[in-house]
Amino acid sequence: MKIIGKVEVEAITDVVCDICLLSTRVTGGGLQFATLQAHWGYDTRHDGERYELHLCESCFFQTLSNIKRERQTQNLFNDDNGAYAGDDFGLVAKDDFFGDFRN
Repeated sequence: MKIIGKVEVEAITDVVCDICLLSTRVTGGGLQFATLQAHWGYDTRHDGERYELHLCESCFFQTLSNIKRERQTQNLFNDDNGAYAGDDFGLVAKDDFFGDFRN
């Protein structure tokens, strides 16, 4: 036997960028955002703290640019070639339109 009734369910209706405070909603009605998160474990200075930031596309790439610049500065006098943070720094997939990228 089916019993039908109305059920109130909480759902995410929008995600606002934590930097510029703008909506991450795109034209098609979906949400497009990046998540920067951390969970600091035992014996760290921030033991037990968790962080989660949501960034719009523009703020994400500005933040990524700042991280690349910081990496270059921190490794300015190293002889290691790993100091170079190229355009693909952090990129794990490209042209992965359908989310079917596999390693």
